[in-house]
Amino acid sequence: MMERMREGASSIWVKIILGLIIFSFVFAGVGSYLAGSSQQPAAKIDDREISQREFEQAYQNERNRMQAQLGDYFSTLMGDPAYVQQFRRSVLDRMVNDVLIEQRANELGMRISDEQIRDAILTMPQFQRDGKFDNEIYNTLLRRSGFTPDMFAESMRTDLLRQQLLVALQGSDFTLNNELAALTKLEKQQRVIRSLTLDVAEFTKKAEISDEEVQKFYDENPQMFTRPDQVKVAYIELSGEGLKTSLKVSEEDAKAYYDEHQAKYSTAEQRKVSHILVEGDSDEAKVKAEELLAQLNDGADFAQLAKESSNDTFSAKDGGQLDWFERGVMDPAFEDAAFALEKGETSAVVQSSFGYHIIKLDDVKASQVKPFAEVQDDILAEVREQRAAEAFYDLQTKLAETAFEMPDSLDDAANAVNAKVELTDFFSRNDASGVLANPAVLQAVFSPEVREDGLNSDLIEVGPEHVVVVRVEDSREEMVLPFDEVSASAKQQLAARQGEQNAKAKADEIITALREGNTEILEKESVNFSDAETISRIGADRMIADVAFGLAKPADDKPVYGMTRDMAGNVLIIALDKVIEADVDAASVNRQLAGQVEQMNAQQDVMATLEVLRNTAEVSYPSLDESEN
Repeated sequence: MMERMREGASSIWVKIILGLIIFSFVFAGVGSYLAGSSQQPAAKIDDREISQREFEQAYQNERNRMQAQLGDYFSTLMGDPAYVQQFRRSVLDRMVNDVLIEQRANELGMRISDEQIRDAILTMPQFQRDGKFDNEIYNTLLRRSGFTPDMFAESMRTDLLRQQLLVALQGSDFTLNNELAALTKLEKQQRVIRSLTLDVAEFTKKAEISDEEVQKFYDENPQMFTRPDQVKVAYIELSGEGLKTSLKVSEEDAKAYYDEHQAKYSTAEQRKVSHILVEGDSDEAKVKAEELLAQLNDGADFAQLAKESSNDTFSAKDGGQLDWFERGVMDPAFEDAAFALEKGETSAVVQSSFGYHIIKLDDVKASQVKPFAEVQDDILAEVREQRAAEAFYDLQTKLAETAFEMPDSLDDAANAVNAKVELTDFFSRNDASGVLANPAVLQAVFSPEVREDGLNSDLIEVGPEHVVVVRVEDSREEMVLPFDEVSASAKQQLAARQGEQNAKAKADEIITALREGNTEILEKESVNFSDAETISRIGADRMIADVAFGLAKPADDKPVYGMTRDMAGNVLIIALDKVIEADVDAASVNRQLAGQVEQMNAQQDVMATLEVLRNTAEVSYPSLDESEN
C-alpha cells in the first residue's frame, strides 16, 4: 500500500496529465497537428479520429523526450521490437485518453472562455521578453510551428478544458486523520531481516549444455537470432542553429536596425485614470451614471463621489483611481475613451462590458525609446537570427535543387552547400538514432524510390530551420543468422537461463528445508545468512524491501522466509525475524503525507474515470490492429 502511495504521488503520468501538455506539441514544429489525413487513422474514439500523422509526431516527441532522459539505456530498450510496440501503444493510449477526457468535459458543460485563453497566452514564458508579453515573439513562434493564432487558441482551449476536468477530479479528494495515522504507522514500521545470496553466475558456470540442446534452442527460437531489415545511409543535414553561430553581425548593423525599428524598442504610452462605475446595462444604470456626471459638471469632487457611488469597491476607496495601463489591457470601449482624454479632463458616460463608467484622466506617461546600449545585445541576436534564416533558406533551396538534379550521389549537393556527407553503419527502423529516427526520414529511407531505386530523397523538414536529404548506400533483408554465427551466443543464453533456473530451484529447496526446521541444509550447501539488520520501507534496497514487507509477521519467534533478486540478478533468500511497530499519534500525522495520499487517490479517480469512459465509448486502433495482423 505504501509503495503504491509513493509511486502514485510521484507518478510522471499524473504530473503530465495535470499540466498543460500543449508545449511539447507546439514547439516541436507540428503545424499539422490539427490537420486531417486520408491515411488509415491511428485510433478511433466513437466518431473522432486520431490521424496517423498526429500519432507519429506525438510518438517522436515522446521518443525524443525519453532519449534525452535515459540516453543509451533507452536506445538499448528501443532495440527490442516488443518494447517498441509496447511504447508506441502507450503513446497512442495517452492520446486516446486525452480525447476521452475532452469529450467528458464537454458533456459536463465545462467551457473555457476567450478571456481565459487570452490570460494563459499572455503569461506563457515562451512569449515574453523582459517579463512582458511580446507579440512579435508570439507570432514568430506560431509561424515556425505552423500554427495560425486561431489554431493555437483552439489547441489551448482543448488543453485547458482537459485540465479543468482533471483539476476538478484532483480537488475532490480528502483524507481523515485516522486514515493518515494508520498509513503513517505502516510507513514507519521496521523489520529485522537476514539475507542469503546464491550467485547466479556460479550456477551458470556449472550449467552443462550439449550441442544438441544449443541446436534445439536455436531452432525453437528463431526470433532471438533474427537480424532485422537494415540499411546503410548517407545523408546531409542543414540546421539554422549552426548558421547562427557562424554569422557575424557588426555594431553598425545593429545600430542601423535600431534606427529603422525604434517603435519596437519604445515603451508604450501609459495612462493613469480614475473612474466611477455603475454596474449593469439597464436604462436605470445609464440614468444613474448620467446623474453622477451631472453632479461632476456642477462641481462635485470626483474622488469623493467615487468613494460614495462607484460600484468598483476596490478602486472606490482610493477615489476611483486605477493603476497605470497601456493599450491592449483594458476593455476596448473604456480604453478608447481613456486614451481620447486630455490630462485632467473627464469623459462622458462610457458603456463597457462591466457597466457604465465616468473616466477622469489623472496623468500620462509618454512613450520612451530605450537607449541603443540597453538593447544592443538583443538586436545583435535578432539580426543574426534573421540573417541565419535568410541564409538557411538559400542553402536549403540549393540543397534541394542539387540533390534532385544529381540524384545518384550526395557529393555534388554537399559541395553546393559546403556541408559534409554523413555515413552510417547498418541500422533498422527500430534502432535508428538522431535525425534518422524522425518518422518522415525513416519513411523516406525505406521508400521504394530511395531504397530500391538508389535515388536521393526529397528535402525532408525535421524541424524549424532543420532539413535533411538521405540516400541508401546499401541494404540487407531480414534474415535468421546462420547457426555457426550465433552458436556461442545461443549457448551462453541457454546456460544463463539454466543457471538462473538452477539457482531458483536451490533457493526453493533451502527455503522448504528451513520452514521445516532443518537448518543443517545451510552447512550442507556451504551457505550462510548475513548478520541481522533492521530496515525501513524508505532507504532499503527496493527489491529486498518489497519482499520483506510483504511477508507475514513471524509467530512464536520462528523466522518467515521469502525469495527475491538483488541488483546484480542473483537469487536472495530473505529471513524475516521480527516486526517493529511504530507508535503514532493521530493528532501529529505529517500533513505532507496527506497530500501524497490525496494525489494517489486523485490518480485512482482519474484512472477509474478513464476506465468508465473507455468502456462506454467505441475505441479502436485500426493502424495497430492492421500491423499486428
